[in-house]
Amino acid sequence: MTFVETLETVWTPRVQSVLRIVTAYLFLLHGSSKLLLIPYNERYEDLQYFSITGFAGMLELVGGALLILGLFTRPVAFLLSGEMAFAYFMAHASADTFLAPLMNRGEPAVLFCFIFFFLAFAGGGAWSVDKLIAKRE
Repeated sequence: MTFVETLETVWTPRVQSVLRIVTAYLFLLHGSSKLLLIPYNERYEDLQYFSITGFAGMLELVGGALLILGLFTRPVAFLLSGEMAFAYFMAHASADTFLAPLMNRGEPAVLFCFIFFFLAFAGGGAWSVDKLIAKRE
C-alpha cells in the first residue's frame, strides 16, 4: 500500500471523525450557552425558549451532541447546515455585506454551514456510532 493509499483508506475517515467531533463540540457550546448559560453569556440570560434563538439553541445542543457521537450524522448534519444558512441570511447578511462575511461577522455561520453540508454527504467517519451500527448489519 502506497503512502497516498494509506492516507485515503486509513487516515481520511479518522480525520473526518476528528473534524466532526471538534466542530460538533464547538457547535454544542453555542446551544449550551443559550439554553444552560454554560459558558455564561449575559445576552442569553432572559432567552425565551420558544423564540427563534431558543429553537436554534435546542438544535445546537441536541444536534451537537448527536454529531459528537456520530449518531444520525447525515440527516442531523443536513438539518444543521440549513440552520446555519438560515442564521447567516437572517442575522448577518445585508444588502451591502452579503458577500463579505468578514464584515458582517458571519464567518462562523458560513463555516458551520459548509462543514455540516460536507458531513451530510460524507458521513461521520471511522469513529462514529453510525459506523458501529453499519458493521452490525
